[in-house]
Amino acid sequence: MHWSRYGGGSSCGWQREMSEFSRRSLLLSLATMPLLHACSSPAKAAVFHDVGCGCCLKWVEKFRSEMPFGLSVIERDTRDDLHTQFGIIPQLASCHTAVIDGFAFEGHVPPADIRRFLSIRPAGYVGLAVPGMPMGSPGMEQGEVREHFDVIAFGPKQMSVFATY
Repeated sequence: MHWSRYGGGSSCGWQREMSEFSRRSLLLSLATMPLLHACSSPAKAAVFHDVGCGCCLKWVEKFRSEMPFGLSVIERDTRDDLHTQFGIIPQLASCHTAVIDGFAFEGHVPPADIRRFLSIRPAGYVGLAVPGMPMGSPGMEQGEVREHFDVIAFGPKQMSVFATY
């Protein structure tokens, strides 16, 4: 960079002129700022749970201990609007719905499966669900009692088993 007098000696002051290299560097820096912000921003996460449900809060504790971002907890009488928005059919329903980065996670989905789903973001799927409240799933631990359960990936036109426990 170099300095030059602006306006041929007028009283407007001094102006810096940038070299072509400096302009490119500045433009490149400005262009990559949103990308850097997106990579460093924590995911937005909230869990909506049935009023008075203790197992939901146990799931939240497990989530918070294993996931790298915060989680807002909202108690609601109904989650019908979320079920409609994300296409969560009654066969997939449980006692809470987490919404993370625009995806839905219904019920006692293990945090490791949420992490894996968010890392691959499979096309055609809007979330994961653990239907019902199976014993031994995160938040439903009761000593050594463990029921078999599947984690279901679901989308508007498809469902498939994402993990089996």
